Amino acid sequence: MKIVEVTTAAHAREFIEFAVRLYKDHPVWIRPLDADIDNVFDPEKNKAFRHGTCVRWLLQGDAGQTIGRVAAFVNDKIVHKGNDQPTGGMGFFECIEDRAAAFVLLDQCKTWLQSKGMEAMDGPVNFGSRDRWWGLLIEGFDREPNYQCNYNFPYYKDFFEAYGFQVYFYQLTYARGVQGPLSPRLDEKAALCRRDPNYDFRYLQKQELDKLPEYLLTVYNKAWANRSENPELTMAQAKLLVQQMKPILDPKLLYFGFYKGEPISFFLSLPEINQIFKYVNGKMNWLGKLKFVWHTLLKTNKKAFGILFGVVPEHQGKGADGAMITYARDVLQPDGRYTQYEMNWIGDFNPKMILVVEQVGGEVSKRHATYRKLFDETKPFRRAPILK
Repeated sequence: MKIVEVTTAAHAREFIEFAVRLYKDHPVWIRPLDADIDNVFDPEKNKAFRHGTCVRWLLQGDAGQTIGRVAAFVNDKIVHKGNDQPTGGMGFFECIEDRAAAFVLLDQCKTWLQSKGMEAMDGPVNFGSRDRWWGLLIEGFDREPNYQCNYNFPYYKDFFEAYGFQVYFYQLTYARGVQGPLSPRLDEKAALCRRDPNYDFRYLQKQELDKLPEYLLTVYNKAWANRSENPELTMAQAKLLVQQMKPILDPKLLYFGFYKGEPISFFLSLPEINQIFKYVNGKMNWLGKLKFVWHTLLKTNKKAFGILFGVVPEHQGKGADGAMITYARDVLQPDGRYTQYEMNWIGDFNPKMILVVEQVGGEVSKRHATYRKLFDETKPFRRAPILK
């Protein structure tokens, strides 16, 4: 076996095409957009390069054929954040069902990370934000992956655990039908807010779309920033995020809570666009764009995907979560546009959020694991701390 660093356009193409060949007969796998994978490794497109570095490799068999791929990265902003030791990452792992081949790939990541001063590695993770390409699928192999979410073969779990990775945290994806009752507890929570006329809950109106970055930034930085390694959001980042989402935004999936006119909570979802991208075969060329527009116009997708939910600390425990969810129910159930709903993953370190989703009636549809490998296995292993 031979390790080859990805240094040419041909290597980069093979990095993508190997996965396509590996899953070509798999009925559930949805090919990611080629551009989405390439952008992770493009310093012009991925801002993580401003404070980090990464490398990719292909693994070739004795006959010169590709039998595996992997990437490793160091993000200086989170190397020490919440960690007992400097920790790097590895991801975009794909391999034939051969433990020896898998270990060659993992050894390559370990050696490279050690050369950068790392004492542990998390994987499989992304060189960038946690909402993309994060975690190893260990349950839910019968379900299609959501956009920019990892899907992999069941045997990968054996590779990682045999190599010495331990579960740092589990990632739970919850799903439910849009129709059907919610927990009565959510209506009880909503009633608390209705007693105070200073609260207002609504989906984003079309005339408010230009204020979406401001609303997003305000709630996110108070509710999520600096919790579990989440950095603060800047206005430039918020505007870029909204710009990227704009082609698929549905205002009836964007719910905010306000107190005296100031945003204090959000419950944000998007149409689950992998349900459209599965028709474009990874390529948004003219034909892919035509297929995307066609299926959008036909409203082929009946699935919504929750991306963010949060309440600023000073309004937690006052019923804002219940008010947002029940308002969304009262809009979406009569509308009938969507029939299925799936939430972005929730870490098992976040029991409060898990309780809310369970009250919504969601059940775990997929389970991913973020693994951590300590290079010095005599040191104590600690799981991700529970959010208070």
